[in-house]
Amino acid sequence: MVAVREYERADGTKVRSHTRWHPGARNEMFKAAVFVVAVIAIGGGTGGNGETGTASTDGSGKSPKPVSTAVYPVHFPGWDKPAPRPSPTVSYPIRWDRGE
Repeated sequence: MVAVREYERADGTKVRSHTRWHPGARNEMFKAAVFVVAVIAIGGGTGGNGETGTASTDGSGKSPKPVSTAVYPVHFPGWDKPAPRPSPTVSYPIRWDRGE
């Protein structure tokens, strides 16, 4: 930032000392702020209540173990009645060599 000292304009107006941004600095700061907000929103956010998602329902601090919902042995539709296999439509052998 540029520090501007107190001065008096040609028309007699007094200007107090102040600071101002360099040319293009506002644009760069805006881009940096948008980047930081995006990083926080995408990857670094918490669960909204300050916890990081490791709390359990019983208050012991340990995560519950996963429970399997699969039923074994696995059967697919039509397991007992398989579809018929295709069979040849002609009963005689087809000769592919023309003999010419």
